[in-house]
Amino acid sequence: MLHHVSIRTADIHRAIDFYQLLGFEVSDRFSTGYTLACWLEGQQGRLELIQIPQPAPAPDAFGDEHYVGYYHLSFDLGETGQTLPQWLRQFEQALGQIGHSLKILLPPEQQMIGDRLYEVAFIADLDGLPIELIRPLPRQPNP
Repeated sequence: MLHHVSIRTADIHRAIDFYQLLGFEVSDRFSTGYTLACWLEGQQGRLELIQIPQPAPAPDAFGDEHYVGYYHLSFDLGETGQTLPQWLRQFEQALGQIGHSLKILLPPEQQMIGDRLYEVAFIADLDGLPIELIRPLPRQPNP
């Protein structure tokens, strides 16, 4: 069982604000011995945020086709009544209300994965790390 995913951030308070908009809540705050850290729980999982003093820019995992390593987090939006573009507009407004702007790395598009059709988009978190948003489209009845 996966325990958590750890994300190093330049500003833990800003990162908390962002991930709360994605449905996470702070469950524990602690120190790693030299910096602030916390666990966020939600979306049937746990994230660990660690604030990095004097952070360097993150590598461009999305834009560098030769990058090797962790690529992105992916969030399933489920079969909601909203399309992915509608969801993104609502998220962008909520992000704007807390003083941040949305960076879209890949606008919504449809993609076949296995036998399912999905709406897929990529955004960046406030540190520039890629996040995939995926929404399964309703299955069409077979004729």
